[in-house]
Amino acid sequence: MSSAGQHPLPVAQFLRLREHIPALYGLLSMNAAILAYTHRELAPGPLVLTVPAILITICVIRMLVWMRPVTSQDLDVAFVTRRLQRVMVLAVVLSVAYLCWALMLDRYGGPYEHGHVAIFVAVTVLGCIFCLTFLPIAAMLVTVAVLGSFLVYCFATGSEVLVASAVNIALVAAILIKVLRDYYDSFVRLELSQRELHSERRQAQALGEENARLAQTDALTGLPNRRYFFAALERLLEQAGPGDVFTIGLIDLDRFKPINDTHGHAHGDRLLQVIGSRIKAQCPDNAIVARLGGDEFGMIVMAGPEEAESLAQVLCKAIHEKVRIADTLVSVGCSAGLAVFPDTAMKADLLFDRADFALYHAKRHKRGRCVIFSRDLEKLIRSEQAIDAAMQTASLAHEITLVYQPIVATDELAPVGVECLARWMSPELGEISPELLISSAERVGRAREVTLILFDMALTALNSLPDRLCMSFNLSGYNLCDGETITALLQRMARTRCDPDRLIFEITETSLITDIKMADIALRRLRATGARIALDDFGTGYSSLSSLHSLPLDMVKIDRSFAARLDESSGRRLITAIRNLARALSLECVIEGIETESQLISARLAGFSLVQGYFLHRPMPLHELLDRIRDEPGDDGAAHTAVE
Repeated sequence: MSSAGQHPLPVAQFLRLREHIPALYGLLSMNAAILAYTHRELAPGPLVLTVPAILITICVIRMLVWMRPVTSQDLDVAFVTRRLQRVMVLAVVLSVAYLCWALMLDRYGGPYEHGHVAIFVAVTVLGCIFCLTFLPIAAMLVTVAVLGSFLVYCFATGSEVLVASAVNIALVAAILIKVLRDYYDSFVRLELSQRELHSERRQAQALGEENARLAQTDALTGLPNRRYFFAALERLLEQAGPGDVFTIGLIDLDRFKPINDTHGHAHGDRLLQVIGSRIKAQCPDNAIVARLGGDEFGMIVMAGPEEAESLAQVLCKAIHEKVRIADTLVSVGCSAGLAVFPDTAMKADLLFDRADFALYHAKRHKRGRCVIFSRDLEKLIRSEQAIDAAMQTASLAHEITLVYQPIVATDELAPVGVECLARWMSPELGEISPELLISSAERVGRAREVTLILFDMALTALNSLPDRLCMSFNLSGYNLCDGETITALLQRMARTRCDPDRLIFEITETSLITDIKMADIALRRLRATGARIALDDFGTGYSSLSSLHSLPLDMVKIDRSFAARLDESSGRRLITAIRNLARALSLECVIEGIETESQLISARLAGFSLVQGYFLHRPMPLHELLDRIRDEPGDDGAAHTAVE
């Protein structure tokens, strides 16, 4: 067993000695037995039986002691140091005992027996030197004690051969001691370098652990970060057993962006630091709250939805408290969404998505409150997710198309124009409503693509229609705020050399609210070509009069909800007032939603010259529209154009 720099030097010495000392005791025992055997008939019985038996028994016992498994006590420095000291003493005592026994046997026998004794002494010394390499002091003491005594004995006998043999053995032993010392010094240096390397590795490991901790901590707030949040969530899911319940939640700040934009990012960062401190102070032991990025926080609560909702409300209340940053007093709100394991979902991504949808629902419909994901939200998200998934893979050029609903003059009931209406037939979901088509395209980033494909279809259809007919094309709020979309529309108009006077771009008031300045710029770019602008669904928006007054409009289309009131005297007065307002502003006026003959008559009596509705024409494909126009009679169109 090697220390490998993991233990102090005395322990490393002890562990290395365990590999060699049992062999030393085995060598001494075998040599003693062989020497006793060669003198069995020459020396007295006690010298060849009793004394070697005692010495061999001691060696075997010590060999077994050294061969036992290492215990924790054997790795204690103080204990090992005392044990090494005992080894040195015992090595000298045993070596001297063996020498004395060998010299007593040397009194018997002839030249061969005397030579065997000399060899025994030499082998004993050399064996001790090699086996005690990692305890050089003991090796040196044994060498000095044995060889010193042997030299004295040789000189006392007066035998030149014995003296020469002793000198030879001493010279070899001295060389070996020198080699042993050098090897031991290398061992010490290696152990120290390994210990330093091990220390560096431990420091590197500690540094790595610190880096890992920092990698899972948000540097700004000191809260756990997104990586830690999802790692903790995955661990919980792996360890979750039957009956375990926990809740994850998402908290998003309200009104943070205006503060960040108005006061600067330094103020915004300081605000997040204060909020992080408040969250830490309010976070209980059974919950984790992490900053996921920006102004969004995530929480994992080891409890059901009631306790999680209570914690979310506590955190929202703490977040809402005013914060003084420099000379400015600011305050933000927050909304929260929760999802419960296992009722809502059993996978990390699904739990997070459900919590995110609940947060989205809270911000749209219950701002400043906490929403728990429910079955009603499940139905809504399944519908939206299915539509978005279909939209992401849809071959739009083949799946979306246009139908056309005529706009009719009330005097002759003849079409004067058509409105383009989008249709989407998904191979997976079937027919999707235009509203869901547009909203899904905006969510998945294909709004511009949808608009341009439909506009190409509209321009192609416009070339097929009689010159007397104009065409209305609807633009969403996303289109109006996307300068590249407007540029692409203008490029297509120029490339096809269409007559801009025949184009009407329809917008809704709700599409203007997002950024009315951007919308105004876009509309003026379109109108500069000669195209006209119509305000659709008039009367249902938030700022109708201001829109009429400030935007570059040519036409208003009164929402279909007003057509149902044409049969009422109060409704007719209201609609007449709207028509008079439009006329005063030199705007054409179309009333939508005409579904009965009486509504048509009332619209005509109210002074409307343009109408649109199912009673006159339903939306239809281009080929059917062309057939109807071709078959349209010159003076009796009502009977042929009314829809049954």
